[in-house]
Amino acid sequence: MTAVTQTTTAQSMWSPEELAEVRAALEQEIAELNRDIMRHEAEIASGDVIRGAGDDQADAGAKTYEREREIALTLNARDLVAQNERAIARIDAGTYGVCESCHKPIGKERLQAFPRATLCVKCKQKEERR
Repeated sequence: MTAVTQTTTAQSMWSPEELAEVRAALEQEIAELNRDIMRHEAEIASGDVIRGAGDDQADAGAKTYEREREIALTLNARDLVAQNERAIARIDAGTYGVCESCHKPIGKERLQAFPRATLCVKCKQKEERR
């Protein structure tokens, strides 16, 4: 089966209405994640040095831990936004539901559970074994 035929097969698994629902859910998640990013960045920015003046080592350590946690949450949210944007781009390009490795259709159940998936289960398992 050619890549074009496989792409057509993967697309035919999804109705236009279903793709619109997936797109809407991805866009909603992007908006929520962007709000989270803004909140985390505000919390990072508010942890200024002046408030830490006179803190003992435990307080300073706790503040450092919180700052690092906020940074990690922000980076994770940004990564999820990028994944969602790539999924929307695949919907627009007509390649949503096609494995980026083997070019075979990704199971519909997998995409319903994880709409950002770019690999079929078999290729994802191979990737994780490496």
